[in-house]
Amino acid sequence: MKKSEIIKFVVDWIKNYKDTNNIDGLVVGVSGGIDSALTSTLCGLSGIKTLCLNMPIRQKEDQYFRAKRHIEWLMEKYENIQTIDIDLTNVFYEFKSTVEKNSSANKLALANTRSRIRMMTLYYHATINNSIVVGTGNKVEDFGIGFYTKYGDGGVDISPIADLMKSEIFEISKELKINKEILEAKPTDGLWDDDRTDEDQIGASYDDLERVMNSLEKGVSPEKFDDKTREDFNIYIKHHNANKHKMKSIPICKIPIELKS
Repeated sequence: MKKSEIIKFVVDWIKNYKDTNNIDGLVVGVSGGIDSALTSTLCGLSGIKTLCLNMPIRQKEDQYFRAKRHIEWLMEKYENIQTIDIDLTNVFYEFKSTVEKNSSANKLALANTRSRIRMMTLYYHATINNSIVVGTGNKVEDFGIGFYTKYGDGGVDISPIADLMKSEIFEISKELKINKEILEAKPTDGLWDDDRTDEDQIGASYDDLERVMNSLEKGVSPEKFDDKTREDFNIYIKHHNANKHKMKSIPICKIPIELKS
């Protein structure tokens, strides 16, 4: 993999988008995870005014402080980085107390609510600064299994790293010398009160899912997978099918012209 060339390509892509659209800056949510760390670093490299938001909602301390230290590292390296630390816990509690019902789906609905509250916060700051929200999703999450919140972390204006697999993101992050604690942290969406990781929720590791996705893209039939890969394929396809609605354009009911005449 030509890491330095990929870095330049993505940075130039971000700058070109800024130059061809009427925007002044970029807004990124920084979570303490590898995807947002790489995305915010690429934004720093662009030289474009970039606002990094740390938005804890009942966040685990290690996640919050990883994000905080990463932003501090960015500000030491790049003059275009700015930051705001916004604790959204009370906003979440107020929403929860207003709408909460007794339902087996409550926990998932409230987990997604955290992501959507953050999305609204990102867009608030994007709007008042004539900026755009920069997505942090990777290829496996965005186009493989749909592992994101619709109109939450999936609500963005541009996606600079969405064509990169998780392993590629780690390689490029090492190249950019992103903090070791982020490189070593287990991936998590940070939307739950316990310590569940992405792997706990999905049932397979990103390496396993990536292997399946790469095989499918190469046209390898699942019938030719070994037992382990077939097991991971079943997990991959289960999530892919369940989350297709996230990965497709919103369906539009097209009215026949004769009914409009």
